[in-house]
Amino acid sequence: MKKRTKKTFDNDPGRRNPRSHDMKAVLAACAAFLGGDMIWLFNTGGLYRHTLPPILAPHPVIWAGIAFYLVYLFGLTLFCVRPGLRDPWPCAVARGALFGFVAYATYDLTNQATIAGWPVSITCLDLLWGTFLSGFACLVGWFVGRFTDPERS
Repeated sequence: MKKRTKKTFDNDPGRRNPRSHDMKAVLAACAAFLGGDMIWLFNTGGLYRHTLPPILAPHPVIWAGIAFYLVYLFGLTLFCVRPGLRDPWPCAVARGALFGFVAYATYDLTNQATIAGWPVSITCLDLLWGTFLSGFACLVGWFVGRFTDPERS
């Protein structure tokens, strides 16, 4: 009986590890999303404070913000960034933009339906931002994934 050996990428130098390129793409997309959202929040925070004063908390709840980014980036990675690496870049961007639109619409339209005085302008602005930022993050991830993997470029 022949003994089976488990083949790993470490003991087979001729075989590439596709996950390392995917991980670079995922990290790049996450960095693009987080960086873009931080710039957005620092530049538009006054708009939210001016428009939503009666319902806005005096200070953000940090654990909830961290939880949002972990969950959102997990979904963006699972449903958009990694599958998008197999597609041409416009498809990868479209995946991300659609995911962003659906996720941000869930939040904003629920607020629109349940919170008295929730401004339509905030809903529209958030939908545009979530759609753009998620598509942009997937584009960054796609380029990093494609250009760090010689077999994909």
